[in-house]
Amino acid sequence: MNSLWTDISQRADIKLSDEQHISLSRYLDLLLQANEKMNLTRITERAAAELNHIADALTLLPFIPIGSLKVADVGSGGGVPGIPLAIARPDLQFTLIESTKKKAAFLRDTIHSLKLENVKVIDQRAEEVGHTDLRKTFDVVIARAVGQLIWIAEWCLPLAKKGGKVLAMKGAKVHEEIPPALKAIHLLGGADPIVHPVDLPGTEHHVIVEIKKIEKTDSRYPRNPTTTKGKPLSA
Repeated sequence: MNSLWTDISQRADIKLSDEQHISLSRYLDLLLQANEKMNLTRITERAAAELNHIADALTLLPFIPIGSLKVADVGSGGGVPGIPLAIARPDLQFTLIESTKKKAAFLRDTIHSLKLENVKVIDQRAEEVGHTDLRKTFDVVIARAVGQLIWIAEWCLPLAKKGGKVLAMKGAKVHEEIPPALKAIHLLGGADPIVHPVDLPGTEHHVIVEIKKIEKTDSRYPRNPTTTKGKPLSA
């Protein structure tokens, strides 16, 4: 058992079982093994992955309410933070949104190997999913390492239901990203961002940006990615 995973989960009053620890460890085995054939993560050392993938993902737990909720992981990549959270919170329903077909295939294989019945994968761009019947259906939308906050807002807020939230995992430059993103956040129905410092041993400047969805998002958003590349919403 990993004591750090246990400690971080307990911040949200969640006690990981032995089986959950085994599943988290097994997930890392699958991720690092697959990474030898495709680009899923830049972190290749086991100890670093235990910290920067699993432990980091679990820091989101205190910000995800208790209850039978729907969570979207936008730009899921190799499955962080969605898969570790799905293991820790089997009561939640997770949708991993990953447009790269090879990565989406890895996610499906991993879900099958770990027998995760509370996870599904959509191999589309978030901008496309935002105009399907999944629009405004998620209680929580999470994003890690997918872009600047102004883009995260446009991709994620349309997916969140009114009364839900977006949780963006960010680093030291977050305070540079917030001012130019505020106009877009408000336009998309979000409240002012709240920055929560994250206590993760061995790391610095990790924060979680919480954006509550307080108004509906206009049906024009998110915009078509083929016409908006390099043109953030506030420009």
